[in-house]
Amino acid sequence: MKHLVIHMKKEKPSIPSVDSKSFFVDTHCHLDMESYTGDLDKTLARAKEHGVHSIITIGIDEKSSIGAVDLAKKHAIIKATVGIHPHDVDQIRPGTYQRLQTLVAENKEHIVGYGEIGLDYAKRYAEPFAQKKAFCEQLELAKELELPVIIHDRDAHSDTLSLLHQSGPFPQGGVMHCFSGDIQLAEQVVEMGFYLSIPGVVTFKNGIELQKVAAAVPLESLLLETDGPFLAPVPWRGKRNEPSYLPYTAAKVAELRGITLEEVADQTSINAQTLFRYSVSH
Repeated sequence: MKHLVIHMKKEKPSIPSVDSKSFFVDTHCHLDMESYTGDLDKTLARAKEHGVHSIITIGIDEKSSIGAVDLAKKHAIIKATVGIHPHDVDQIRPGTYQRLQTLVAENKEHIVGYGEIGLDYAKRYAEPFAQKKAFCEQLELAKELELPVIIHDRDAHSDTLSLLHQSGPFPQGGVMHCFSGDIQLAEQVVEMGFYLSIPGVVTFKNGIELQKVAAAVPLESLLLETDGPFLAPVPWRGKRNEPSYLPYTAAKVAELRGITLEEVADQTSINAQTLFRYSVSH
């Protein structure tokens, strides 16, 4: 007689929660992308339910910058940034920067940062020379617009730091988004007065370097992000990421530092409001 074998589906651990006085800020998400088109309202509702009270959606080209601003106009929980990602610098035309300047001027209450901008030598969708040119141009534009900069740096640590030093100082500050360097790089970034943003990668088994950074860098220099729809934390790795998953990342940071989830939520939320110069209502 054959024995019936029943395979029980393993339950995902519940999303970590904070007390009602604490909340999170997702400082980097891409809510204008198609991944969220079918259920954006539900995505935002889940974020609020799990203590994420503010989300910054990021411009990566002219179209998505406009889309980010449109979302911020429609939803109080959302703020926007504008900028041209290193993958997309070949799209820059005469008038691109002027249109971004106009977008900022007409939507100051909704736009809190410039970026993401920077260098990406992993994918190389654009040649490094073109990336560096656009990066420098946009760093200057961000200063003109008096906005903090959101930096994308992938496999380009040396050139990114060099150009930041060359173009600095940055009175409005900035953040190294989805930080991917080691402790030494982290110290240099913090010394510049920039924040480091910790993504869901910190929960991965192979995220050892980032775990070291998250444990060692002063909490006053850290931000949290999803980079949704990308880089979902464990236990959702490989699935669509969304702001409601941010507490998994925060919980890992708390574990690494030996502090409470509320301490991580409170300080990183203070940091986000300080850098991006707005107050989160909760």
